[in-house]
Amino acid sequence: MLMTVSGVIPANIAAQVADGRRPRVDYLELAAKIGADLIDYGDAERARSWVMRRVVRVAGPDVGLAWACYRRRHYYDVILTDGEQIGLPLACLGRFSSGSHSARHVMIVHIMSVRKKALLFRTARLRNRIDAWIVYSTAQRRFATNELHVQPERVVLQPFMVDTQFFAPKAQRAERNRPLICTAGLECRDYPTLLKAVDGLDADVVIAAASPWSKRSSGLENVDLPSNVTVVRLDLAQLKALYDESTLVVMPLQPVDFQAGITTILEAMSMGRAVVCTRTAGQTDALIDGETGIYVPVSDAPAMRTAIERALADPIATASVGDAARRWVQAHADVDLYAAAIAQIVLESRR
Repeated sequence: MLMTVSGVIPANIAAQVADGRRPRVDYLELAAKIGADLIDYGDAERARSWVMRRVVRVAGPDVGLAWACYRRRHYYDVILTDGEQIGLPLACLGRFSSGSHSARHVMIVHIMSVRKKALLFRTARLRNRIDAWIVYSTAQRRFATNELHVQPERVVLQPFMVDTQFFAPKAQRAERNRPLICTAGLECRDYPTLLKAVDGLDADVVIAAASPWSKRSSGLENVDLPSNVTVVRLDLAQLKALYDESTLVVMPLQPVDFQAGITTILEAMSMGRAVVCTRTAGQTDALIDGETGIYVPVSDAPAMRTAIERALADPIATASVGDAARRWVQAHADVDLYAAAIAQIVLESRR
């Protein structure tokens, strides 16, 4: 199997994991489990011809990675693309394939309901060029089957993952003079609503506004922050420490139909923290309202404020929600379970 990595794999990533500086990584766990070869932007760059380099200058590195996979299609029985930004170009290239043997194509899907992606899929007639879809949200599965008319048996709903060994709470937490609330990430965050909700609250609020994947802005650069709010950038070890020190994690989201915020949500749940989350069309598969998390309506600062205040006023109930959240991710979203599930999907696609 060949698996794409939408980025450049750090040369020292194995050492970082072994030293406890970062969590285990899904693609490394899967590669070890199923014997997959990995290909990233760097590999694709080294393999490109001068013609393709010119194409990539216009179309971007994802097309270059898709092209590198296409050129290797006769050497593998399955190609797993880690996002539709690579999977769709590879499927398009597959229409020009003329060999007797060509790899099966399994595509991880983050969000296909974007108009230009759906238009490309329909226009290029790619339905039979992708053998299996792995989606992270019910909304995206529904879109694939109902709007793109992909056969339901080809679309697998799979929970996203977290390393529950790395993101694990300490046995004892340090005492604080007043509660600490945190949030993190950039993708489709509704930080203006959060700022309104926590303004004047008797709690410290830390926003770790950074993401290794999103190119979006936090929108907080020129905003007058409430006196109890701090915006920081943290590495993974520092973020883990922030979760551990926090009483509560809040995930404010814009109204989107994909799993925005899922990385932060699962990390917080794995740390045994209750999460107050905006209930969007796409964010419905990780939290059970009142059991493993707390949902609030979209763009509703008063409702978010009320949920936060109730959680802070009842620390025993809030801790119970956090404990249930950790049990849920251990049972459904641990990186080992994720790698095993993806491996099974890949094996079934070979039949």
